[in-house]
Amino acid sequence: MASRSVNKVILVGHLGRDAEVAYTASQTSVTKFSVATSRRWKDQQSGEWKEDTNWTNVVLWRAENLAPYLTKGKQVYVEGRIQTRSYEDKDGKKVYTTEVVADDVILLGGRGEGGQAGAGGGDEYSQEQAPRSMPRARQAPAPSAAPSFNDSIGDDDVPF
Repeated sequence: MASRSVNKVILVGHLGRDAEVAYTASQTSVTKFSVATSRRWKDQQSGEWKEDTNWTNVVLWRAENLAPYLTKGKQVYVEGRIQTRSYEDKDGKKVYTTEVVADDVILLGGRGEGGQAGAGGGDEYSQEQAPRSMPRARQAPAPSAAPSFNDSIGDDDVPF
């Protein structure tokens, strides 16, 4: 039996702080920011609404041109993978940290919120689609209209 595993994360939340850009010794940029995601539920015993907010650290490689747009409070869509790594702090103690290494980042919202005008608009950065040295922004595709029941379907429309 083959072993399968999946390491995929999708976050939609708000930035908790402005993105910070640093460079490795080989001058590769690394952008870091945190995303707040919340869930809300009604307590069954008290009947009161409760809310829980989770803060997730995100790392985005080779996206220094996107960093100025990643400002505190902006809503973002992040897709990537979870990574846990360790390092030694200044006191020599081993520290573990878990973060999301982003493959795709989309700025959500309307004008003034980081995206394009209109509902569902956004600017996208994809590690797979963009050149290594510069992120590529594009507008998210507009939702297509559902076909009407009045539309005629002919023999040419059947796929078999």
